[in-house]
Amino acid sequence: MERPLSPMQLDIVDLRDFYNRPLGGFVRRLLTSRIRARWRSLEGCQLMGLGFAAPYIGMFRGEAARLGALMPATQGALVWPASGPAQAVMVEEAMLPLADASIDRLLAVHCLEASERTGPLLREMWRVLTPEGRLLLIVPNRRGIWARLDTTPFGHGRPYSRAQLERLLGESLFTPLEWASALFMPPFDRQWLVRWATGFERIGARLWPGFAGVIIVEARKELMGAVPKRAPARRVKQLATVRGILKRCERRS
Repeated sequence: MERPLSPMQLDIVDLRDFYNRPLGGFVRRLLTSRIRARWRSLEGCQLMGLGFAAPYIGMFRGEAARLGALMPATQGALVWPASGPAQAVMVEEAMLPLADASIDRLLAVHCLEASERTGPLLREMWRVLTPEGRLLLIVPNRRGIWARLDTTPFGHGRPYSRAQLERLLGESLFTPLEWASALFMPPFDRQWLVRWATGFERIGARLWPGFAGVIIVEARKELMGAVPKRAPARRVKQLATVRGILKRCERRS
C-alpha cells in the first residue's frame, strides 16, 4: 500500500534548520547551480523569490537591480539577509504587494506544493511579471523518493508530475521553456552519504532521470491564451429549412 504523502505546511524555522544541516547545504549548492544555469546574468533585472527562496536568491545580490524575498504568511517569515537592509516581507500568496508587470524574474521554491489555492497563486505570479517575464518553479517530483519521506521540506505538501505542471502552467497562461531535474541521492542526512552526493547526481541523471527529487521548470508569461482547435467540418447531406419542417408537419397532421 502506498504511503500517504504529508500535506502539512512546514514552519519557517523548520525550513531554516534544514538548510543549516549538511544535507540542506548540499541541496542549496546543487539547486543554486541549476538556477544559475537557467539565469546566467540578471544584471539590471527585477527579481523576487516566493516561498522560502532566501537560500537561493542571495547569489544575485549586487547583480539584480531589485531583489526581495516574499514569504507566505502560512509559513511565517524571518529577517533576510542577516546583514544590511531587510529585503524580506511576509505576504498573502494570492495578494502580492507588487504592481502589475513589475518583476522580470520570479523564483518559487517551497511554494507551489504548499499552496491550497494553486490557481489564484499562479494568476498572481502572472500579474506581477512583465510581458517578457520568466517564472522558475522548483517543486517535489511525484515519482521521486524525496516526496515519500517527510524528513526534508520536499516531503511535505503536494508533489507534482511533469504533466500536472504543464497543465497548471497552461491554464494560468504560462508556456514552459526548459525542464530539468535534481536530487537523485536518498534524502538521508548522513555525512558519508552527503560526501557521495555529487556521484549520486551524475549516476541518477543518467540511469533513472524520471525519479529525481525535484522538477525544475522555467516558464514564460503569455499575454494571450491558446487559440482552440477548430472543429472538423462535417458534410451535411440535406439542409432542413423552417418552411420544409412546417410542410412536413402539415402533411402528418
